[in-house]
Amino acid sequence: MISFTLSLVALVAGCLLYGRFVERVFGPDDRVTPAVAKADGVDFIVLPSWKVFMIQFLNIAGTGPIFGAIMGAKFGPVAYLWIIFGCIFAGATHDYMSGMLSIRHEGANQPEIIGHYLGNTTKRVMLFFSVFLLVMVGVVFVYSPAKILGDMTGADAVAAQQGQLQMEYIYWSAAIFFYYIIATMLPVDKIIGKIYPLFAFSLLFMAAALMVMLYVKMPSLPEIWEGLSVEPLTAQAVFPALFITIACGAISGFHATQSPLMARCMKSERMGRPIFYGAMITEGIVAMIWATVAMYFFYDQPTPGYEQIAGGAAAINDAPSIVNKMCNEWLGVFGGILALLGVVAAPITSGDTAFRSARLIIADFIHLKQKSIRNRLLVCIPMFAGAIALLTWQMSDAKGFETIWGWFGRSNQTLSVFMLWAITVYLVRSGKLYIITLIPAIFMTAVCLSYLFCVKLFTLEAEYVWSIAAGSVLVSLIWFVLWKLKYEILIVE
Repeated sequence: MISFTLSLVALVAGCLLYGRFVERVFGPDDRVTPAVAKADGVDFIVLPSWKVFMIQFLNIAGTGPIFGAIMGAKFGPVAYLWIIFGCIFAGATHDYMSGMLSIRHEGANQPEIIGHYLGNTTKRVMLFFSVFLLVMVGVVFVYSPAKILGDMTGADAVAAQQGQLQMEYIYWSAAIFFYYIIATMLPVDKIIGKIYPLFAFSLLFMAAALMVMLYVKMPSLPEIWEGLSVEPLTAQAVFPALFITIACGAISGFHATQSPLMARCMKSERMGRPIFYGAMITEGIVAMIWATVAMYFFYDQPTPGYEQIAGGAAAINDAPSIVNKMCNEWLGVFGGILALLGVVAAPITSGDTAFRSARLIIADFIHLKQKSIRNRLLVCIPMFAGAIALLTWQMSDAKGFETIWGWFGRSNQTLSVFMLWAITVYLVRSGKLYIITLIPAIFMTAVCLSYLFCVKLFTLEAEYVWSIAAGSVLVSLIWFVLWKLKYEILIVE
């Protein structure tokens, strides 16, 4: 519990100190924001700052900092270090810079920003990549809550695991998808602006209640300084698997697709640090709490938590079940309600903003204004038709969810790599301190390439993983230095 306490202090200190430093590097001012200059009553709407913060937090969080942190805790206390350093120096910086660049580029979406700094070819690739990622998020977050609700209302879970489609899943999927269509089409202040703050508060309250229970119970958990001496509960190597497993709560490329939604609702640039940087640090705190709850479940001494809770052993590899069991065990009936909100409402809210982001990205690319319902339908009809086809395949294939989720996880961190490089190019061109994103960009490039070549394409020994990581760092650094020298020569000429 000492490590947990120190980690919380580090995250708060990082927000107060490093967050201010990053803000000074960017230099927000009093210029008119897109929410005012381009107000259309649909996507460009000034909202109260507190509401923008709560929506931004829920948009980027969902169940990511819960499930990812639980699975990451299987690597032991080293997960704490990734959440601390990843959140402060990579994730929150990535989120702040991407959100502020969206404001500076008239509310531009992520592919537009990346294309502006990395070229039109990269822009086109990122357009397809981002929309595909967002549709996958939406589809995943239709079926996962539908399955939970279906299990509660009579579906045969055993038959479902054997590939037999349950009608309860179809009914709930249809209901959730219908909600997605409505939420994606309506102005941002009609549904998202009204109910998201409530759901965000419930997630924060659940995390705070569990934090209080951690200090009440004071479990005996492994500490950071025990390092890799703690035997992990996973066969995967810490590098690079941990850095892919814990994305939300450390760094996530998905966030850069969500920040433009709120960049279009902010009245002042000076609110960027508490909204963008602050929401990411808040997500890191939630991830830290859930990682510690999972540490209790996996590692508490002398008896791990899963042996102290009825049916806990059967849930050791099932993150949603761990959420339900821990909330019910520690918080009672009210905890069960909060757990339900966490595993059902949170993914649904992430799904509808994913579709909304996809609509805006496509509309910007084809230069189609979204003020009229007709124009929104022109974008949404083909997008939802593709999503329905993907959802149908997922529901008919026993491994459909696992396949799509795997693609989402890998795509998510790859997206962060491109955004970090785009931000680095912006900082160089602006004569600002580019090192703050160059280091995370190089590191995440090494993580993604190592995972791709050593885990997904080939199963290689540790020495090959480190060789590929070192090679990635070297090539990235050489590419950056050569590009920077060429850029400086062009400027002089």
